[in-house]
Amino acid sequence: MVTGMNEQKRIEDERAELEAVASALTSSPRLHRLLRYIGERYFAGQEDQLLEYNIATEVFGRSKTAFDSGRDAIARVETHRLRKRLKEYYAGEGLDHKLHLMLPPGSYAPVFITPRREEVRAESEPEVIPPDQATPLAAPPAESPARIRAALRNPFVWALFSLCLILIAVGIYHFLRHHEGTSSALSDSTTTAPQQNGPPGSLSGPVRIMCGYQGNPRTDSAGRVWEADKYFNGGGNWRRPDTPVARTSDPLLFEYWRTGDFAYDIPLKPGTYELHLYFVTNDENLETFSVSLNGQPLLRGFSVNADALGSNIADERVFHDVSPARDGYMHLDFTSERAAPALSAIEILPGTPHKMLPLRMTMQQVALTDHQGNLWRPDSYYMNGILSNERHTLTGTSDPDLFASERYGHFTYALPADPRDRYTLILHFAEFYYGSRAASGGEGNRVFHVMANGQMLLENFDIYKEGGSMHSLTKSFSHLRPTSQGKINLTFEPVTNNATISGIELIDEGQ
Repeated sequence: MVTGMNEQKRIEDERAELEAVASALTSSPRLHRLLRYIGERYFAGQEDQLLEYNIATEVFGRSKTAFDSGRDAIARVETHRLRKRLKEYYAGEGLDHKLHLMLPPGSYAPVFITPRREEVRAESEPEVIPPDQATPLAAPPAESPARIRAALRNPFVWALFSLCLILIAVGIYHFLRHHEGTSSALSDSTTTAPQQNGPPGSLSGPVRIMCGYQGNPRTDSAGRVWEADKYFNGGGNWRRPDTPVARTSDPLLFEYWRTGDFAYDIPLKPGTYELHLYFVTNDENLETFSVSLNGQPLLRGFSVNADALGSNIADERVFHDVSPARDGYMHLDFTSERAAPALSAIEILPGTPHKMLPLRMTMQQVALTDHQGNLWRPDSYYMNGILSNERHTLTGTSDPDLFASERYGHFTYALPADPRDRYTLILHFAEFYYGSRAASGGEGNRVFHVMANGQMLLENFDIYKEGGSMHSLTKSFSHLRPTSQGKINLTFEPVTNNATISGIELIDEGQ
């Protein structure tokens, strides 16, 4: 009888503790829902049903027929977040509770533990030595392990300790600055300013990181070197399934990702930079997360699927005029909303104030440099169409090799652009086929439309009619506004035979 009463009391205490924790999680609906589900299964004696598949499908609405744990880490990510939240709860609000709820690593089943009594007493009832037992001028009694552990768990102790470290660091910094001196550089034609070096290991760019990837540096199609994941804290690294990724000439950037709630603290020298974030998803859902830069919102309610217009499509967002915070680090925080964040790559480039760096592409598989020293990237950001392997000799251009090939057919481009600005679009064409040795006839044999974000740029465009055969022809369009997703979407729509393009430039008009 006594045993039965003790068991019932234990269950009641555990239920009460779970309810207390659940009440503290009401501001985090996903974690609240997960904890409720875990509790229901536990108290129903169904701990064996607390599996990744069941959590993903029954708590987070994943498809029961299509869910693949190798591609979708939602259960692991959200459970990791719950473990972190429980740790925070029992370091603060729940510190004095008689029971503590835990989720052991590698398990979805809860465990209720009773904190050691001496630790609780040390926190709430400090030991007092009676005056008649005190020894004058004697050394103070040694602190008990329980008292030390209790002190270490006190947030005020940690705050004081952190403040001391900060003061020490500031003192060392000013001491070194005093002895080493500071250098200055001419920032423009009229103003001089101190040249700061930033924190140890500060970078001046370019910085290119493959998120979630651990291995040797890799080189993309434009010859740019990307490094393994670093400067992060939190989240987990995952390898993406071997599914083709559209709108990129560099699928290597999307082989891995970092997911969960995580942050990057990247040491940078003072200056103006341009930030590129690369995303891709295998998930058909339009679930969202947020991104902040140095504590300020950068992307709110961000859905990779909505931004890229589908899954397995590369998505790139660009932000100019970004700088490190006062501490010398660029802080990027990725936080769950309706889904866990997932990031494939980060690129930070030395920037130009108030405008995005020019984007130049040649419709070829290799990067080229023009006669002015500008780098033209290989063909990218496209969907559909065919990239020709043939090369032709052109006239009417100082860089005939740049426009010696083409993408043809019915195709689109999604060019990334900072949505705050207006842009000049320059399109380079050549008629390689009609009116040449390859095919007789000229005018009227190739006619197509070109549109940008739904606006007609070229209607019933005929390259041969305006420029003849094997001759470079350039068209320029000003004051184009990107979409709210930060894209200049180009559509090449055939009217007679195939549309074609040989080179694309996107130039920020600045302020």
